[in-house]
Amino acid sequence: MAKMIGSIEVDTEKCKGCSLCVVACPTDVIALSDKVNGKGYNYAYMSNPEACTGCTNCALVCPDSCITVYRQKVEVV
Repeated sequence: MAKMIGSIEVDTEKCKGCSLCVVACPTDVIALSDKVNGKGYNYAYMSNPEACTGCTNCALVCPDSCITVYRQKVEVV
């Protein structure tokens, strides 16, 4: 049986910290960083990467297309 695992990559310089991805994530993978980017915004990052399923909800709601989602199929023994 296979399981899908995911990961996201956030363009931290484009991210304006709107939190739409944080709210849209069903597994609470994303949070806003305490650090700021060059524009002074707290950017999104994966705070709980092992819970990511690669559902793409975050990328779909991102108004600035800052998020790229990667999915990988892993065989479960």
